[in-house]
Parts: sequence; structure tokens; C-alpha cells
Amino acid sequence: MSPDGTWTIGELAERAGVTVKTVRFYSDRGLLPESGRSAGGHRRYGPEALDRLRLIRSLRGLDLPVPEVGRVLDHGDEALGDALESAIGDRLQVLGSQLAAMRWREASLRLLRDCDAGERAERLRLIGAVTVPPSTASMARFWRYWLPPRLPARVVSAFLDQAVPQIPDDPTPAQVWAFARLHALVSGNCSGSVRPQPAVHLPDRGYRPAVLYDGLGEAYALASAELRAGRPPRAGEALDSFVSAYAVSRGTRDTPDFRRLLGRQLAADPRIDLYWQLTADLATAPGSPPEPNPGSAHDWLCAALDAGTARHEGTARHEGTARHGV
Repeated sequence: MSPDGTWTIGELAERAGVTVKTVRFYSDRGLLPESGRSAGGHRRYGPEALDRLRLIRSLRGLDLPVPEVGRVLDHGDEALGDALESAIGDRLQVLGSQLAAMRWREASLRLLRDCDAGERAERLRLIGAVTVPPSTASMARFWRYWLPPRLPARVVSAFLDQAVPQIPDDPTPAQVWAFARLHALVSGNCSGSVRPQPAVHLPDRGYRPAVLYDGLGEAYALASAELRAGRPPRAGEALDSFVSAYAVSRGTRDTPDFRRLLGRQLAADPRIDLYWQLTADLATAPGSPPEPNPGSAHDWLCAALDAGTARHEGTARHEGTARHGV
């Protein structure tokens, strides 16, 4: 150390175990202030520069970008802990996204490796259309396009929470393929001027979609519980809640005649079964039973409605036959 207690750039580099080029790099970017200059104009550093340089190297060792390192150091010793906590949190988010992308790419490569050679080009085309890490924005757009207009934001948000699938953290090749097909399906259906509309979406059928969708959430939740329990379609609270949602949205009562009308309308509605099938494939872990979703819940409820209507009509015919003595 020189008589004034400072080091040359080479002395600091030697004590820190780095190259002179490294010290100069951080100095030029303002991360490592100089104590002054020698008579010949050479950089001089005080002992405190060694601790700062070691801190810089530690932060860079965590892969913090140089600008982020500068922001942490700018807070000073008193606020360093809070600044470091924030920087680490941000970096963890970045790494989480990178890891998710790597897991997705690995599963995609395994899918392409293990499929038949004749399928590889088509699978590559669909997988290549998906961003990495993947996003469910295309599914949300599809439903915002398909749902009836002017639904309250609260109702739309509640429906999207159920209808838009979660992306698995560690996908299997089968789940990657399900998502790629799902993305292709909704991207294709979002174009064009014609969309299949259920009867309840049409203004001349007498239903109020905002009221209907507000009530269907409870019915789907009840039916999902029935599906998880492995119960066949049947009368009960789930079906009553389902029919009530339609009846209230139409401003009428739940009667046998209304159930027959509703059954006919639902049977004639356009179907998007592939969406719900792929959603179930995406959400279901290998070896587990399919996870219920609004599509499978709706099918269960429609089957329960049809079965109940058939039993009622059968009972009515039997009673009519008995009354006539046949």
C-alpha cells in the first residue's frame, strides 16, 4: 500500500483475485469508485474498495445483471438489505420462468423424439406455434370472443377462472401435446365472423346470459364433486341448481315442462367437446382420473336432466295407461 493508504488497480485486483480488466470494467460503470488518481493519472483505490469489489462479485455470481447490481449498491449500507431482498426476489422470478421454459422444451423434445416419424412434422408445426414458456392468453381471447356480449366483468372473470386451464409446472410430453392442440384449436376458432352460439346467447330465446352465467358456477362446482366421487348422472342438488340457473335467467319456474324444453335446447346447442377434452388432458396428472372442468360438469348435468325427464315421462305414461285400464 502506498504512503497515502491506497492501492493501484493491479494491487486491488491481486488482493481480490480478479484481473485488472475486471476492476477497470466495474470502475468504468460506476460500481467501484476510485479514491483518486496518482500524479501520473493512474487510478487509486482505498481499502473499502476491496469489500465493495467482493460484494459486486458475489452479486454477479448470483447472475444479477450489472445494472441491477448498481441499483443495489446505490442504496448504501443502511438500505442494502432491503434492496438486496428485492433484487433476489426479482431474480428468482426470472429464473423460475427460465426453468419453466427449459422443462417445457425438454418435454417437447421428448414428445418429438418418441412419436412416429410420420407424425413428427405436424407435431413440430403445432408445438412451434406455442410461445415458451407457454401462455394461456389465446384461451382467454377465445372465451371472451365466444361468451355473450356485455357480461359483467365479475361474471367473465369467474368463468375464465374455471374455463382457462392452468399450465403444469413440470409438463409431460402428453401435456405439451394437449396444450399445443388446444392452442391451435382456439387460435383457429377466433378468426372469422361466424361463431356457434348456444340458444341462451340469442336475444330471441328469452334468457338473460348475465344471470345464467352467474348461477352456473355453483351448479358446475356441485357436479364436479359428483364426478370426482364417480357417481353417475342423477337427480339431486347439482341438477336442481343447474335447472334453477336457467329458469331464473328466463324469469320462469323449474317445472317438468321447462325441464323438457331445456333438455331439447341443450341437446341442439353446438358442441366444443374437443376443448374440454384437451383441457382435461392438460390438467390431469399421469395415472390419475380426469380432472372435472365446466365441460365435463355440463355434460354430466345434461345427462342427469335427460335421465330425469325420461323417468318423468315414463311415469306419466304408466299412470295414464293405468287410468285407462290398459
